[in-house]
Formats: sequence, structure tokens, C-alpha cells
Amino acid sequence: MTTPPALLIAGHGTRDDAGAEAFRDFVRELGRRHPELPVAGGFIELSPPPLGEAVAELVERGVRRFAAVPLMLVSAGHAKGDIPAALAREKERHPGISYTYGRPLGPHPALLSVLERRLAEAVDPSWDPSEVTVLLVGRGSTDPDANAEVFKAARLLWEGRGYAAVETAFVSLAAPDVPSGLDRCARLGARRVVVLPYFLFTGILPDRVRRQTDEWAAAHPETGVRSADVIGPEPELLDLVMERYAEAVKGDLRMNCDSCVYRIALPGFEDKVGLPQQPHFHPDDDGHHHHGHHHGHGHTHSHAH
Repeated sequence: MTTPPALLIAGHGTRDDAGAEAFRDFVRELGRRHPELPVAGGFIELSPPPLGEAVAELVERGVRRFAAVPLMLVSAGHAKGDIPAALAREKERHPGISYTYGRPLGPHPALLSVLERRLAEAVDPSWDPSEVTVLLVGRGSTDPDANAEVFKAARLLWEGRGYAAVETAFVSLAAPDVPSGLDRCARLGARRVVVLPYFLFTGILPDRVRRQTDEWAAAHPETGVRSADVIGPEPELLDLVMERYAEAVKGDLRMNCDSCVYRIALPGFEDKVGLPQQPHFHPDDDGHHHHGHHHGHGHTHSHAH
């Protein structure tokens, strides 16, 4: 019987030790659940182990083929450029290996179900959902396609669930920020708001969302505000990673390129079309990701188009 390709999980990275350990725990749990597969995981930046170390670990275990799945909710610069570039570099370092590349996770119905649970945990049981406005807060990106994916998740979360509205904000790099998003909810007449972080694991940015929410709530006592938890290592997330793995192994990839700034000239982003990809590392001291560089997406990498 042919050995199935190994599974490589690619993470974003965080300066938050608990967030990085949550990722590593998640990778270990996937390995426990699937003893038939070699499983490894690494980060693009900020946290150990780096992605290259995870590839080297698989190679040392005799792996020649693997499928890489980005453990990310939206397809921004890391998923579109940095991970493919890093994988291409590892292929040069380890002649004879081959890999396929999966797609990011969201907004999958299974994750929307987890978000719905997080909302239910956060709301006061006496609140009527039809009187609750949700503020879904994404990471934020310099890539408009990635930001649009958060709005798509917000719309899908709103559909059929009975909430008054699901508004959208971002914690870095994109507008509206969290206080502006809460201001908008209030201006639209919201009396009860649940701020829902669109993040997989805890970390500096989800902590910042909660802190900014608390500060806004203290200044606006007339509005009932609650903070929900991050998605976390739920069974749905473990299953979804395996679904993305299976897609990658079969070559059944559906990368969203219809509104990708590296393929299509979008207003204000025309200079990004056709840019070559470069792996990069950009640590900083405050938890922000300062994207002063260009994420390439030359489509010479392993996305299937």
C-alpha cells in the first residue's frame, strides 16, 4: 500500500507564548488522531519552530511527499506568498521531496458553527438574539481580498441565525478599527453588542481586541457589551484541517484568485500585479505586523489555478 503524504501545518506565528503553544498542541493532537500520518508544524515568523525546521523533521522521518495546509482563516500575504516561497526554498534544500499546498480554512460552515457557539457562551441568557449586534473582528491585512474574506464570514454568520446584525472591524492594518466598529454598531442603534474575535488561538492581537472592547464599554455604559472567545482547538477545526489536507492530496484546490491583487488590477493596488514572491521575516516589538514590503504572488508556486 502506498504511504499517504505527510501533513505539514503552516502557522502565522505570534509573540504570545500561550498562542504559540496552542498551535504546537494542536499539531500534536492532529498527530495523535492520525497515527497513520507523519504530522509536523512550523511558523512563518515570530515563533519556534520555523517552517523549515518542521520540513527537516519530516525529511528525517523518511518523508518524501507532504501536503502543506496553512492554519489561517483568510488568504493574505502569508498564505499567498510567504508559505509557497518558503516551501519552494525547502524543496531546494531537500532535493527529491515533493509537496502540494492546501488552502486556508475559512469561512467554512464548521467554523461558523464554532463562532455561533462562542457567541452563545458570551451573551447574557436573557438577551434576545434579534436584539444582539455582533462585531466580528479580523486580524486585518494590507490585502483587500483578505479583508473582504472577513466581511464574507460576517455575512455568512448573520445568515439564518437571527442576530440583529453582524458588523466587521479589524485589529491592525485595516479600517475600521475596533473602537470605530463599536461606534458604528451604536450609531446603528445597537443596545447589546458581542465582540467576536475571528482568530484561531489566543495571542497578542486577540488580547488587544478584548482590551479595546473593555475600554470602549467603560466609556459607553449605555450599551451592553460582551467579549467572546477565540475559535480554539475545537474538533471542527481538527476535522477541517484534515479536509483541507485531503483536498491538497487529491489536487482539488480552489484558491480564491478572482479578487487577488497579485493577479487583478484593483483600484489603488495596481502596483502589486505580477510581483515576484519573496519569503520574508519582519519581527517587531509591539505585536503589529508592519508590512512595508510587498508580498509577491507571481503564481510560479504551487497554488493550483
